[in-house]
Amino acid sequence: MEPKDYTVIKIEGEYAYLRADGENEDKDIFIALALLPAGSDVGTRLHYEMLCYTVIE
Repeated sequence: MEPKDYTVIKIEGEYAYLRADGENEDKDIFIALALLPAGSDVGTRLHYEMLCYTVIE
């Protein structure tokens, strides 16, 4: 998978919905919070590359 930037748009329990920059809601992905950096919350911007998410500041 190529590098991509995402925004956390919703959190439900221990899972988060991520939306890729420039994509619409039908392309959202559902992922466990445990796979995201500590402190990730709604509105957090993330960069995905080589099976790792990092926070974009």
